[in-house]
Amino acid sequence: MPGTRPGTSPDALLAGCSLGMTWKELGDLEQARAVIPPGTRINVGFRDNADMAMRVTMARAIRRAGFFPVPIIAARRLLSEEMLRQYLAELRAVGACGSVLVVAGDPDPPRGPYADAASVIGSGLLEYHGVREVSVAGHPGGHPAVADGVLWRALAAKAAALEQQGLKGGVVTQFGFDPHEVLTWLAEVRARDVSVPVWVGVPGPAGVRRLLKYASLCGVGVSPAVARDYGFSLDDPSGEAGPDQFIRALAAGYDTRLHGEVKLHFNTFGGFAATTEWLGRFRGRSELCQAEANGDGLPA
Repeated sequence: MPGTRPGTSPDALLAGCSLGMTWKELGDLEQARAVIPPGTRINVGFRDNADMAMRVTMARAIRRAGFFPVPIIAARRLLSEEMLRQYLAELRAVGACGSVLVVAGDPDPPRGPYADAASVIGSGLLEYHGVREVSVAGHPGGHPAVADGVLWRALAAKAAALEQQGLKGGVVTQFGFDPHEVLTWLAEVRARDVSVPVWVGVPGPAGVRRLLKYASLCGVGVSPAVARDYGFSLDDPSGEAGPDQFIRALAAGYDTRLHGEVKLHFNTFGGFAATTEWLGRFRGRSELCQAEANGDGLPA
């Protein structure tokens, strides 16, 4: 439209954000109620160090705390169709199967009958057990073991499978440190007619060494220039870094006409409490910055 400019407030991107948490952080849920809104989406991991009972217990606790559990299903970690059926049935029994995040998972070869996320979505088991919304993975920075062309075809296949099964969709991306890379990828997603909401993966506040450790484990690249813009140095990885500058840059470059519906997902790296506390502080600071940018200011 004439006269419109790209850009939004950081708080607009924070609305509807989601977080990840681990089994060891269940005790932090009560504290989180004071700083993040009820109904906030919290992902339930699907790793080998947590069995099915632990995952279901996490989902139940998240729901009882007033938040919205989003269990992750890692296709290649499923040992059998029966394992998937049982997990979905137990989630449904505790009222935690409305929305799931389906990812391919790391094992190669797969440990059971599901080679990728699309095969889980196409099984028909999700909607049979009451799932109505399915998010899938996206990779703005690429994947160290998968060519970009394969990633784009996989995203298209997952979007098509969701449409075929009549499921509401979404995309949750791998975390990264470069907002310009994310915005370029989002524009390409929309150009490829994938119109579902996207939750952009954001690192929660953490020690720089911890951030770099997880970046290495997840195949996330970070150049000296990107690190500097994010707020840390590769030459001196001491101290901590938060996503403040990343989120502000993402908000400044966001254009709904190019990028569609965008939210944020915080990868907490075992720092769920630190991330929720940061969210409470950042909302106040971003409101002040926005007021100053608009010339409104606050009384001294």
